[in-house]
Amino acid sequence: YYRGAVGALVVFDITKHQTYDVVDRWLKELYDHAEASIVVMLVGNKTDLAQAREVPMEEAKMFADNNGLLFVETSALDSTNVEQAFETILK
Repeated sequence: YYRGAVGALVVFDITKHQTYDVVDRWLKELYDHAEASIVVMLVGNKTDLAQAREVPMEEAKMFADNNGLLFVETSALDSTNVEQAFETILK
C-alpha cells in the first residue's frame, strides 16, 4: 500500500484520545515502508463533534510541527476541510 505513494493522511478522531495515542505507531509503519520523500499530513477528524473533543487542537498541531507533518482538522460528516486536506498534500 505504501510503494509509490507520494502522500499519506494519518487520521485520528478528535473525540477519542486513544486514536491519537497510536499516531506514532502508524507513522513508524509508514516511514518503514514508504519512500523517504513521502509527504505526510496529520488529520484530526470529526470537528463537527467539537463538544466531545478529547484531543486539543494545539496538542495535535504541536505534534505535527515537531515531526515535520502537515496538519489540518476536518469533518467527513459535513465535508469541512476534506478537499483542502487532499489539495494541500498534493501541492
